[in-house]
Amino acid sequence: MTDEADIEPAATFEPEAIEAARVLFAHPVRFLMGAAAVTQLPPDDLPEVAFAGRSNVGKSSLINAVTGRKDLARASNEPGRTREVNFFVADEKLRLVDLPGYGWARASKSVARKFQDLGRDYLRGRASLKRVYLLIDARHGLKEVDADALDALDESAVSYQIVLTKADKLRGSDLSQVTAETLRKIARRPAAFPRVLATSAEKGTSIPELRAEILAACDL
Repeated sequence: MTDEADIEPAATFEPEAIEAARVLFAHPVRFLMGAAAVTQLPPDDLPEVAFAGRSNVGKSSLINAVTGRKDLARASNEPGRTREVNFFVADEKLRLVDLPGYGWARASKSVARKFQDLGRDYLRGRASLKRVYLLIDARHGLKEVDADALDALDESAVSYQIVLTKADKLRGSDLSQVTAETLRKIARRPAAFPRVLATSAEKGTSIPELRAEILAACDL
C-alpha cells in the first residue's frame, strides 16, 4: 500500500534511458489485432502495458505520440469508438494495449457494460501485463466515474500509474495543484504506482519520460 510519505516526485531519467526509449519506438510499430472477447486475446508472450481511461480522454492521441506515429491508433471525437482490446507491437519487443473507454453516456447500459467487462476480463490473470496507464484529463482530475476503474485495478492487483492528459490546457500552477490532488487521492490505493505524469500529446510534454517509464516497467 502506498503511504503519503512514500509518494515520489516525477521521475528523472538518465539521458541514456530517454534515448533507449526513443530508439525502441523509432523502430517499426504495428497494429496487431483487436480482440472483442477474452478468447480472442493473443498469447501473452511479450510484455504488455495497457492504456485505460474515460472515453475521449485522449488514449489514441497519447499512443500515437508515444510511438511517434500520426494515425497508428485511430483518434476520434466520437466517444466510445474503441470497443475492442486493441494490440500494437513495438519493435517486436513489447505490446501497447488500448482498452475500451468507460463513462460513455451515449451507450446503453448493456453495451457499456459489455465493453467494460471486456477490459476487466483482460486485466484478470494476464501474466504479461506489466502496468496499466490510467489516463485522466488534467482539466478535470479524478472524478467519481473513475472510481470503478481504480477499484477494478486494485482488485486485479495490477500495477497502474495515473497519466494526466491535455496538460498544455492548464497553467503551471493549476497543473501542479491537480497533480498534487491526484497523488493525494491515490495515496492509499494498494496497486497505484506512486508517481503521476502530466503529459500533452499535442505539445509532446513528458512523452520521452512516459516512453522511459514504459521500458522500465517492462524491464527492457
